[in-house]
Amino acid sequence: MTPDEYCQDKAASSGSSFYYSFLFLPRLKRQAITALYAFCREVDDIADAEMDNAVKKMKLKWWRTEVEALFTNTATHPVTLALTPYIKQFHLEKKYFIEIIRGMEMDLEKVRMQNFAELDLYCFRVAGAVGILSASIFGFKNPQTLEYAKKLGLALQLTNIIRDVYEDSLRDRLYLPLDEMKQFAVTEQQIFRREDNENFNRLMRFQAERAHQLYREAFSLLPEEDRYSQKTGIIMAAIYENTLYEMEDDNLQILKHRVIIPPPRKIYIALKTWLKEAWRHLFHRPRLKTA
Repeated sequence: MTPDEYCQDKAASSGSSFYYSFLFLPRLKRQAITALYAFCREVDDIADAEMDNAVKKMKLKWWRTEVEALFTNTATHPVTLALTPYIKQFHLEKKYFIEIIRGMEMDLEKVRMQNFAELDLYCFRVAGAVGILSASIFGFKNPQTLEYAKKLGLALQLTNIIRDVYEDSLRDRLYLPLDEMKQFAVTEQQIFRREDNENFNRLMRFQAERAHQLYREAFSLLPEEDRYSQKTGIIMAAIYENTLYEMEDDNLQILKHRVIIPPPRKIYIALKTWLKEAWRHLFHRPRLKTA
């Protein structure tokens, strides 16, 4: 199995919504983003694995070393070997790979976020940094596009957090800001016992509206000149925000069951969004001034 095949298998087997957005990229960029996604899966799988934290820390420390090797052209893992050709080509910065690992290291402790500022830092590390690297692969002209990518990463990660509140609690992870839980009179024990009530529903509606606002803020930052090149991220956003709408239509009953959009519908959303962006690109280009 080649490094590219290894990454392709890793991405396809995950069932993630991200995979469906990659399908609309040209081959080179698709291989690069698939390798980046495989890197994220490798380190995330360590954080989620059923093993002693000391072993997890050792494995993540090894990945820090492997990132250093990636930037000195001495990588050994299939994922970093697959990434190697794209580091210089797409100007991928080492610091963002390290931030991703730092995010996974945060998951090794008893995860509690005292406030939104702490959650924002965590989301930057596990999603915003990924967004910046992804935007570099997709291509951009305006540096403001990286601010869009960072904000979009926060919106996507908050959507994940809302969806996975109960599953995360099984690992003693609680990403909802504790000061906001107190504000809405929701306790950790209530979540652990899957006790749904109006207070919890109000808290989750507050988080859902925050996520929608983050999507709006992200797209307000995206320069029109880079919109078409960033269409893969727009497809991701469409699938994720659709998931958020599905949860809201279900009255945010996230302690009872997990909302999952089936693959055929993800493909439909991806295709519909791609066609919409292609139409926009074709018919809404800035007109050249004539004498």
